[in-house]
Amino acid sequence: MAQEDVFKKLVSHCKEYGFVFPSSDIYDGLGAVYDYGQMGVELKNNIKQYWWQSMVLLHENIVGIDSAIFMHPTIWKASGHVDAFNDPLIDNRDSKKRYRADVLIEDQLAKYDDKINKEVAKAAKRFGEAFDEAQFRSTNARVLEHQAKRDALHERFAKALNDNNLEELRQIILDEEIVCPISGTKNWTEVRQFNLMFTTEMGSTSEGAMKVYLRPETAQGIFVNYLNVQKTGRMKIPFGIAQIGKAFRNEIVARQFIFRMREFEQFFVKPGTELDWFKTWKETRLKWHKALGFGDDHYRYHDHDKLAHYANAATDIEFLMPFGFKEVEGIHSRTNFDLSQHEKFSGKNIKYFDPETNESYTPYVIETSIGVDRMFLSIMSASYCEEQLENGETRVVLKLPAALAPVKLAVMPLVKKDGLPEKAREIINDLKFHFHCQYDEKDSIGKRYRRQDAIGTPYCVTVDHQTLEDNCVTLRNRDTMQQERVAISELNNIIADRVSITSLLKTLQ
Repeated sequence: MAQEDVFKKLVSHCKEYGFVFPSSDIYDGLGAVYDYGQMGVELKNNIKQYWWQSMVLLHENIVGIDSAIFMHPTIWKASGHVDAFNDPLIDNRDSKKRYRADVLIEDQLAKYDDKINKEVAKAAKRFGEAFDEAQFRSTNARVLEHQAKRDALHERFAKALNDNNLEELRQIILDEEIVCPISGTKNWTEVRQFNLMFTTEMGSTSEGAMKVYLRPETAQGIFVNYLNVQKTGRMKIPFGIAQIGKAFRNEIVARQFIFRMREFEQFFVKPGTELDWFKTWKETRLKWHKALGFGDDHYRYHDHDKLAHYANAATDIEFLMPFGFKEVEGIHSRTNFDLSQHEKFSGKNIKYFDPETNESYTPYVIETSIGVDRMFLSIMSASYCEEQLENGETRVVLKLPAALAPVKLAVMPLVKKDGLPEKAREIINDLKFHFHCQYDEKDSIGKRYRRQDAIGTPYCVTVDHQTLEDNCVTLRNRDTMQQERVAISELNNIIADRVSITSLLKTLQ
């Protein structure tokens, strides 16, 4: 099945089973805005909990804060967002649709990658175990041709980005014959810069109102509070500050379902050590992603072609979505730019005094930032599965990591009589204090299993007539569909260890 079709099915599944709804749906929606349903909010909260605990519980020198969405407008002047928080915008005159020029070119680079990978895949199938991929990539004429075109485009693109050459970006689009996905034409406007911040006013009267911004990133709330945290927490460098919160960006083009929200962690280090810490955090964060068990081949690093004005190194962790590798997390070495700017614009001394060296300095910062919506989407797309069963039926199952699943356990009476529902309720009332459980008695047991498979419930318990005699139930595993008979008294011990975030965190040690 084509990946585009898989993605459409995933979007439909998210709505049908209460994960994600189009926002303002009864009013025909609001473009590219979504609400999380009853299952989606549980999954999203579990992702946040996994991130938060991995940062704050597993690191003695990392603490959390929660800064305000509205901040003094000078903060965004100091950070460079007022002057430099722009994306290159281009319109297609025929479709009237708006695009990011850099994304159009990145998609073109991805097409060259796809052509190369298809050649490699065909050769691997043809030669079997004797296939030497490295040799094939370095000698095959078609691969070399595609690679040469890709490398030339990449070099030209990187230079245009770093030179902020908008005319060259447009010329690349024309030379590569990139067409609008809607109209199919190459009738492009000039490329121009587009500031991504939302503005509003704060004040009781229009005359006295102050122009403020909805924060485009949560990082600045950490920077302006770093000295408060350091002094009140008696923190020594290196130390980190973690924060979860929404950021607001007026995207040029919003697409590919849910794809924007940020969780930030800032790690303050001594100048001169930042690139060592940058390498350490790259490895730490990739390990966090891989612990979910989707396979190492689903992840890759992508070094930035153009560094932000505050960075001396930047890498993305990309995940293989149904529409290609896309960023889920960024790791940046931000130097001391932000703290130096805030010291300059505020007129306050916010240097760190190091008692070990008896010197004061402005700390350097390593930033890791993860998009929760993107993380949600990556987990859903990797977990969505359609399986052919031995009896010829098809089941749709979400093979979510058990620790992140919205519902951990479903308890089902085999029939709605003979005291079975009461026994099932008794089990629920005991286990609901430990993890999220769901009671289900409607339809056949097979249909109930399918419903739980579709929302990713790792375990189902069936209460039958034998249960009333021996206090044992049938425990079903979602992924294998294997069933085992277990004592009710052992359910909590058996399931809690398999579905807890603690068990996931232990794999990171």
